[in-house]
Amino acid sequence: MTDIHPLAIGAFTASNNLLLAPMAGITDSPFRVLCLKGGAGVVCAEMVSAHALHYGNEKSGRMLRINPKEHPVSMQIFGSDETTIAQAAKNAEAQGADIVDLNAGCPVKKINKAGAGCVLMKDEAKLGRLVEAAVKSVKIPVTLKTRIALNHKELLGARLAKLAENAGASAVVLHARAAVDVHSGPPNIDALAEACAAVKIPVIGNGGVVNADIARQFFQAGCAGVMIGRGAVGNPFIFRDIIDVFNGKTPSSQTPHARLGIYLDLVRENVSYYGERIGVNRSRKTAGYWIKDFPNAAEVRSRFVRLDTLADIEDLFSKTLARLDA
Repeated sequence: MTDIHPLAIGAFTASNNLLLAPMAGITDSPFRVLCLKGGAGVVCAEMVSAHALHYGNEKSGRMLRINPKEHPVSMQIFGSDETTIAQAAKNAEAQGADIVDLNAGCPVKKINKAGAGCVLMKDEAKLGRLVEAAVKSVKIPVTLKTRIALNHKELLGARLAKLAENAGASAVVLHARAAVDVHSGPPNIDALAEACAAVKIPVIGNGGVVNADIARQFFQAGCAGVMIGRGAVGNPFIFRDIIDVFNGKTPSSQTPHARLGIYLDLVRENVSYYGERIGVNRSRKTAGYWIKDFPNAAEVRSRFVRLDTLADIEDLFSKTLARLDA
């Protein structure tokens, strides 16, 4: 079997085993739609507070909404209480999620102070109960996203993968860095390999995957899938790029023409989802990732961030592409 292949997570099967990681403030609906166009087999939404859902928080409720264009989608929840986790999982299922994911790896202090995220790695009995509560509350697959360690003193990946399996999870996503590393440093491939060998459920590797070479290391360690986060922020077509490389092809998404076309798709998705004013404003935040590496890119970027309508942006991009062709 080749490294890129369909991925079975419980009763659900994705078209391929490259997944978009959940990222707060980034993996909203328009971005998820674009990543699916870019070859992702599954996209994961930014995490939603089970506690906030329990108390009827409107913003958290909106975060569970799913665009029909963004399947297959995994909805990530976080919390520290079995009852609210179970209810949040039910809410995600009711909104149409294909998978529900429990976060036990986020190192953000605000999340940790509430007893959620990576601090759950310190209380394995409690973490097992939370996974089990989610599993028992829904019919869709439940996954656990956690890390290989809290610090560099003790590797926990294999043990936590076994915990997830015993609690009924259909897969475990392991960030191959310790919580203290946050998002820096190389991934620990050996720790991933140890976890993969410890369980029968799929282990999906995450952390530091920015190209096909690193993805291949994860697969060689035994990972059933690879989850990509920051590597997708500036290139939602990284999934297709990796597939191209694995198939012996040259990735095409990073030419100025392709990059501007992909970015215009994102702007249009943002406007369609949020309305013109908010959609255009959100698009400005990532202009630096996209409008670069071609003649007069700085000037085009400067003009772009001052535009307020989709029509004006489309006109700017049309003229820019025409100049590149010339």
